[in-house]
Amino acid sequence: MAPDDADGDAMQDNHSDRFDRLPTTADERVVEGRPTRAAVLSWWNERFGIDPAVFEPYSFWERGAGKIWIFYGDLASPVDVDGLGMMALRTRQEHWKPTLEAVQRFGGHATTNCIHLPRPAAATFLAGEDQELDWDGDWGYLIVTHELAGEPEPLGVGLYVHDELRSMVPKGRRRELG
Repeated sequence: MAPDDADGDAMQDNHSDRFDRLPTTADERVVEGRPTRAAVLSWWNERFGIDPAVFEPYSFWERGAGKIWIFYGDLASPVDVDGLGMMALRTRQEHWKPTLEAVQRFGGHATTNCIHLPRPAAATFLAGEDQELDWDGDWGYLIVTHELAGEPEPLGVGLYVHDELRSMVPKGRRRELG
């Protein structure tokens, strides 16, 4: 039996084999623990300074517990497909974590919690290695950038704790910076 929400209506279960659109607000939530579109937009804005308007043409979907996908456009919910857009965020853990793909796609809009690395440190990061660094910003997940063609370019996600930048670049995506 599903737990009841505050209004006494039965809550629905999360499905790991389909995509369900995120509710706009908590008042529309029908799956316990599912984040809302408002919460996702607020998180990107508060953590990285990305204006919610950047995400206006996109819809957000959950498949499985806390795997949030972003899709350019909208569809009727639920959607029974294997993939929809790209995975953007993992939410059902203590600290929400953006994906490498989302950071590479939207990180150029970030105004805060970005760490810009010079070439040697960027090469270490892309190789998947952790490194000691001084950073006077927030601890936690950061957008790691490096200058390419004269502009800061998002490389991926780093986790900064205890004066160490930990590379979150997945093994299959690690590269040498030529």
